[in-house]
Amino acid sequence: MDGMLELQLANATGAGRAQGAPNVGGARNETEARAIAEDFESFFLSQMIEQMFAQTGEENPFGGGSGERAFTGLLHEEYAKVMAQAGGLGLADRLTSEILRYQETGEI
Repeated sequence: MDGMLELQLANATGAGRAQGAPNVGGARNETEARAIAEDFESFFLSQMIEQMFAQTGEENPFGGGSGERAFTGLLHEEYAKVMAQAGGLGLADRLTSEILRYQETGEI
């Protein structure tokens, strides 16, 4: 069963890196682990926000156009960064401890 979990984790991190997710294996201390965890939570939240706004239309009188389409992704990323820095979903706290635990065991 542990082999399956490790395979799923490897697949998820590989797919995440392909989409721009932070590398969780690059932390050398707790401060860097926290920063990576916040980046990961921010990435996760931006993906959620993108899906949340995917079904909203441009029917409002002051929106739409090519400018909005060009910068909507950046706006979602900034929303996610602010949310993650403000505590977000609490993933960063848990991820920080997991990154540090994996480093101690040498699994990353």
